[in-house]
Amino acid sequence: MTHETSPLNASQPDIDLALFGALGDLALRKLYPALYQLDREGLLAESTRILGLARQDGDNEAFRGKVADALKKHVQSGEQDQDSLERFMNRLEYLKLDFSSVEGYEAIRQWRQGARRPMTVYLAVPASLYGPICRHLEDSGSLDDDTRVVVEKPIGHDLASSREINDAIGEVFPESRIYRIDHYLGKETVQNLIALRFANPLFGTQWNQNHISHVEITVAEQVGIEGRWGYFDQAGQLRDMVQNHLLQLVCLIAMDPPANLDADAIRDEKVKVLKALKPFTGDDLDRNVVRGQYTAGTSGGKSVPGYLEEEGANKESRTETFVAMKTEVANWRWAGVPFYLRTGKRMPEKLSQIVIHFRQQPHYIFDPDQRGLAANKLIIRLQPEEGIALQVLTKDSGLDKGMRLRPGPLHLDFNSAFPKSRIPDAYERLLLEVMKGHQYLFVRRDEVEYAWHWIDQLIAGWEARDTPPRRYPAGSWGPVASIAMITQDGRSWYEDY
Repeated sequence: MTHETSPLNASQPDIDLALFGALGDLALRKLYPALYQLDREGLLAESTRILGLARQDGDNEAFRGKVADALKKHVQSGEQDQDSLERFMNRLEYLKLDFSSVEGYEAIRQWRQGARRPMTVYLAVPASLYGPICRHLEDSGSLDDDTRVVVEKPIGHDLASSREINDAIGEVFPESRIYRIDHYLGKETVQNLIALRFANPLFGTQWNQNHISHVEITVAEQVGIEGRWGYFDQAGQLRDMVQNHLLQLVCLIAMDPPANLDADAIRDEKVKVLKALKPFTGDDLDRNVVRGQYTAGTSGGKSVPGYLEEEGANKESRTETFVAMKTEVANWRWAGVPFYLRTGKRMPEKLSQIVIHFRQQPHYIFDPDQRGLAANKLIIRLQPEEGIALQVLTKDSGLDKGMRLRPGPLHLDFNSAFPKSRIPDAYERLLLEVMKGHQYLFVRRDEVEYAWHWIDQLIAGWEARDTPPRRYPAGSWGPVASIAMITQDGRSWYEDY
């Protein structure tokens, strides 16, 4: 999906972008670098403007200085050139705004006066502000029939709050102009997962319970809460990571082939997967779900505090920083195939990968001592280095080896395979697709609600049992119980690429 001419191979959309939360961490760390790269690649129209909106005092010059500092920090030095930087800076304007008061929104309407290009509103702010901002934009006359709105997930902390927020957005914007971002869906490898599954008969014909024994998804973070205690302790790893990122990956792995690549065709199939996820009932919750909380340990060669020892911590908190579970998609394609999901903070390394384990051959003719090797694995690495590897078995070379087998990968590393092409960041692709009005990489409302419905029943089971999370030392792969959970099925977590 990466091309020699332009990594996104697209035309120039002409828009106005109004960015709420313009001085926040997301904007400075991800959005401005992504927009700069799009501009550098010639993918922004000459007349495209970017209006930063925040509560802090400031003017255009000060705002551009902060953005320039962010680009120096988050864009590789070899990708910073003076002409591109000057062109990008000239697009930027700043407006101080109290988001909760409708009076200041008149300035946005004036900024848009006479503009014929559509406006995209990006809400890089807490979800509690989505509804008020949308209403104030409408009441001030700042919107038109082409305006799109982009919102970050997670939306709400349960099904009820999610519906309340989505209702508030939906009072102003129709679903066709709402773009709910899950940045994992913009990753190059995730895009290639769709191509891998549906463009290659080698995998398309094998992608079912007859040929796949089990699936692993790991999203490991080496960092702790990074000063986000107030948010994270209310959310926890289940809401923060499983509800959006991991369930979206489950959907892309498990969905049936869509009729075409239209947004709703893809999202219809993803919703079917969410509907088919088995709920955890009774003792299933104890057997098949492990929640943990990190204690003091070592990370990156340095001693780090436990979760309850972090700055501002509630010493009595039972919020989980780790979740592992065994679940199943209850349909014809996947009946009996376990999906093992695992995500946590203070893991040994930063790692996001999917491992598809294929079944062994029904009749085995090689050395019985090597029978444990006799299964293919498809390893899809999302980060830190995006790539795909297929582990196959071949004969070990040497006159004295006989028919000894050895595992080895058929390996596609994107950086090596496309040395002349820069792999675009997920936000670059997502922002460009918003500008073009394409929704296939974004999450529809019913997807959000079915995901929350499944998560809510799991949380209700935890609360009914009132058991504390299991402890695990920082720098480990989580509680021992998470290893026992998969080992009892005669399997193990796959951690080698």
